[in-house]
Amino acid sequence: MWITSSLDTIKTPAFVALGNFDGIHQGHQQVIRPILGHTYATVLTFCPHPQEFFTGKQRALLTPRDEKAQYLQELGVQQLVLLPFNQTLANLTPQEFVEEILVRRLQAKQISVGQDFCFGKQRSGTTLDLQTIAAQHGIEVQIAPLFVHNGERISSSAIRQALEQGNLSYANQLLGRSYRLIGQVNPGQQLGRTIGFPTANLKLPPEKFVPRQGVYSVWVYRRSQPNPTPLPGVMNIGRRPTVNGTSQTIEVHLLDWSGDLYGETLSVSLESFLRPEQKFSSLEDLKAQIQTDCESARSQLAHARPQPQLMQKTYD
Repeated sequence: MWITSSLDTIKTPAFVALGNFDGIHQGHQQVIRPILGHTYATVLTFCPHPQEFFTGKQRALLTPRDEKAQYLQELGVQQLVLLPFNQTLANLTPQEFVEEILVRRLQAKQISVGQDFCFGKQRSGTTLDLQTIAAQHGIEVQIAPLFVHNGERISSSAIRQALEQGNLSYANQLLGRSYRLIGQVNPGQQLGRTIGFPTANLKLPPEKFVPRQGVYSVWVYRRSQPNPTPLPGVMNIGRRPTVNGTSQTIEVHLLDWSGDLYGETLSVSLESFLRPEQKFSSLEDLKAQIQTDCESARSQLAHARPQPQLMQKTYD
């Protein structure tokens, strides 16, 4: 997949799915699906997120840039355009946005958006406006209806709320896959080794949305391998109150595996929320609970099918 943030290096003509697409959840996939199979199947999104630009505050993302690119490539998208969102872009009227970005730059042949998509200065353009303006240039606009699961609209906000509550099962249903944390293994305090449960200390991108603190069963993929074998594991997100920890860490213990992971990048698929983080009266009690967590994770993962992962990417 070709990835660019420059309007001068876009591959054209493009079949364009337009939106922010944080999460690439089932609703987003419905917007993207109509462009697949065409040359060039292109997702046009904004960087930074418009809300981040206007508020000046970093937005926690379900899918930071590299992760978003991976999911789009897995879907079959051929090109990702990360349109720099700045004041010049924000000032474009709906008509100017269509004519300058979609018509002149992308040479769009077809456009796909969600039903609630708004664009142009002060979000004044609606999907009806987009259809009307695009029709003046002979471009078809497909509008994907809102995607609903069990009576609730699927949205990035609903997924964040479910993850904050530890309702991982529901979050994964809305996503259509397991939520992932992808990061590099950094040296930690190695306390896990002293009680027989060595862990990989995971450093995430600073903008990555982190779910509720607690213990999870996970599948772990080593991205250094072209076709990584999923490894079962237990992950803890928290401050390690039993050992007077002060900062949040994300630690992964691989079941029935040993080796050196320092410096590697791991992709961790969260399968089930086992329990909240808690403080124990002694390291022995903590060790006993970790053993129970491992048994629970092993039992749960025996019935959870790991998902294949694509690790390749191409940047301009």
